[in-house]
Amino acid sequence: MEKIVIITGGSKGLGLGLANEYHKNGYRVFSIARTKLKKTYSIEQFTCDLSAPETIESTLLEIFKQLNAEQTEIITLINNAGDLGEINSLDQLNATAISYTIQVNLAAPLVLSSLFIKFTKGWAAKKKIINISSGAAVNPYGSWAMYCASKAGLDMVTKVIYKEQKSIKNGVKVVSIYPGIVDTNMQTKIRNTSKDQFKSVNRFINFFEKGELFTPEKVAEIIYNLDRSGALKKGKIIDIRKL
Repeated sequence: MEKIVIITGGSKGLGLGLANEYHKNGYRVFSIARTKLKKTYSIEQFTCDLSAPETIESTLLEIFKQLNAEQTEIITLINNAGDLGEINSLDQLNATAISYTIQVNLAAPLVLSSLFIKFTKGWAAKKKIINISSGAAVNPYGSWAMYCASKAGLDMVTKVIYKEQKSIKNGVKVVSIYPGIVDTNMQTKIRNTSKDQFKSVNRFINFFEKGELFTPEKVAEIIYNLDRSGALKKGKIIDIRKL
C-alpha cells in the first residue's frame, strides 16, 4: 500500500523541505511547481504555473493517472506554494500584480482542493489537505494587502472544507498551518525592501540577525510529526510557534 503526498512548490524552500521529509518517511512524493530540480530520485516533478488556472486540472489529472485507489493507504495534498507579491501600499499596485498574487495564493489552492476532493471521492484511503497559511492571515501588515488577504481567505477555505466534509463517511480531513518565519527566498525579498515601501522591514531584518528564523527542514519535520500524530484534523488552524 502506498502513501502519497502532492505538494505545490515542492522544488524549493519549505516545499522542498516537506518533499524530502515525507519521502524520508516512506511517501511517494509529487511536486507541482514552476521549476524543476536538476536531479532528484525522490520527487516526481510536474511543471505547472499556478497563476494559469487552465493548466492546474490537466497537471493533477496526469498525477492521478499514475495512482491506484485500491493500493493507496494515505493521500495528502499540501497547498504550500505562495507568493508575497509586490510589497507596496495598495494604491501603488496595478491590477495585474493584484490578480497574480490572489490567483497563486488563493484561487489555485481552491481549484486544487476542489479537484483533489473530486478525484478521491469513494477512495478508502485516508485523505487530507494541509494548507500552508501564515500569521499574516490574522495580523495585518502595511504593504502586504494581497498576501494578508489571500492567507485569510485560505484559512476560511479550510473552515469551509471541514464543514462540508465532516459528515461525509471517510471525508477529507483539512487543516491550516502557520509555519512561522522560515528562512526562504521570501524572507530575503522582505529584508531587501526599502523602508519607504515596507515600514516594518527592520523587524524582519532583526529576526534574521538574531537567528530567529526557522529552517525549512525544521518546519517540515514539525509538520510531518504533527501529521503522523493525528493532530492535523477538524479544520484546525495551527501556529507552530505556539506548540
